[in-house]
Amino acid sequence: MRAKGPFPNGRIQSTALNNKAIQSLCGHLRKTNCCRKLAPILDNILKQSDMTNTDAIWKLAEAKRETFFDLGDRVWDTPETNYAEFASADAHEAVLAAEGFRVERGIGGMPTAVMGEAGDGGPVIAILGEFDALPGLSQEAGIAHERPLEEGGNGHGCGHNLLGAGSMMAATAVKDYLAAHGLAGRIRYYGCPAEEGGSSKGFMVRAGLFDDVDIAISWHPAPFAGVNNPVSLACNEIDFHFTGRAAHASATPHLGRSALDALELMNVGVNFLREHMPLSARIHYAITDTGGNAPNVVQARATARYLVRARNLPELHALSARVHAIAEGAALMTGTTVRSRIVSGDANLIGNTPLESLMHMHLERLGPPAFDDQDRATAEAFQKTFSAEDIASAFERFGLKLRRGIALCDTIFPPESGAGTLVGSTDVGTVSWVVPTVQMRGATYAIGTPGHSWQLVAQGKLPAAHKGMEHAAKVMAATALDLIRRPELIAAAKADQAARLEGTPFVNPIPDDVDPPFPADTRY
Repeated sequence: MRAKGPFPNGRIQSTALNNKAIQSLCGHLRKTNCCRKLAPILDNILKQSDMTNTDAIWKLAEAKRETFFDLGDRVWDTPETNYAEFASADAHEAVLAAEGFRVERGIGGMPTAVMGEAGDGGPVIAILGEFDALPGLSQEAGIAHERPLEEGGNGHGCGHNLLGAGSMMAATAVKDYLAAHGLAGRIRYYGCPAEEGGSSKGFMVRAGLFDDVDIAISWHPAPFAGVNNPVSLACNEIDFHFTGRAAHASATPHLGRSALDALELMNVGVNFLREHMPLSARIHYAITDTGGNAPNVVQARATARYLVRARNLPELHALSARVHAIAEGAALMTGTTVRSRIVSGDANLIGNTPLESLMHMHLERLGPPAFDDQDRATAEAFQKTFSAEDIASAFERFGLKLRRGIALCDTIFPPESGAGTLVGSTDVGTVSWVVPTVQMRGATYAIGTPGHSWQLVAQGKLPAAHKGMEHAAKVMAATALDLIRRPELIAAAKADQAARLEGTPFVNPIPDDVDPPFPADTRY
């Protein structure tokens, strides 16, 4: 079954059908009024190209699939968390060097960040990769029951082992195509650490690492394949430190000023705030320091880390100010003091219709990933560990009608699908404020797989994961190549971004005086 749209009949193979596909898309764009400017641009592409370029770059990706399957597996084998991804960064750096990229390590002042560039002149296209893991999700690969490799160990519960390898696979295919055809243009792979709460791309933006980039492209593992709905929440992670006065809790309680009381009152105040903030906003917290474990001592210190999320940057700044006011009120009520420190922050995603339409065209032409019966049987085994709600929610998030008995993606979901209410945050959002950006979702695991779960970790090295990663790499590579060959597409993307951001200046959610939250490690 294929999604309805301008390409309802599956894969398009012949040149005639390729041309017909573009014509169909142009008509679709005009009919739906989603981008009047892009339709004539694609008409022009149709006149100049028979899409053989796309077929060639897909073959270049296929030729090196084993290199990048191995890279993704090696990163899975050494799961590392925020800013401690030394083995993963080493692996990415080694493959970039072997493939002939000009490599820089430690970009943006982050030791585990790496960048590779190839080509000369022309536009600069960035393809974004990640390779950080999550704590507490250690899991044996390929089995449909929970079995940690290391109790309390890390695991790739968001598929970033695939994300980085797939993005580099796409960048390498573009590099090889430019070299083979003598085309002007530069392709860059950004190996970004610490997406899971570390906001490395925001620090890269602040350091000016995207100042000369024309377009940014990315992807993320998912249960379905399609262009990412450009909706995410802007966010800030903020530490609130309360300081009071210690005292004997029984003999001289009147002399004490409880920092823990202040922290609890702040949490109560924020809970009441939830009724009076936008429905799309989110506030979460974790108490990281209770001031000790002795109940007969008035706690002189207490700390909580808050994660404040909002639909866009202006809304985030307003909501964060209200949370800070509650913290100050709690300190006032308890005779304590409070100080805060921003740890990280992401902007919301800014969409780009010309880029999204272009990427969707390549997705429709390629069709869904070519999973086989064994892939589906393995996915069905994992689905037995999910709840019915898990599976239904996966379809809902992507704006698809629930289909029972479907274990792996067999369609391309339509653009701008989903209600956009069940979303998180990503540091790709910060990039999208300064560079026109497009992302896709690549189908790499069983439908219904909970995010950040042992089930997702277990599927990270399966053949289906490799196939989904290659599928995403091909789409990203073809999109990048079109942009390099057709400067009018870049112009349309930049015009779209400028129109969306008119009157809304960019304010990086990471202040200038905030450094990346490096772990305590002698290697830094």
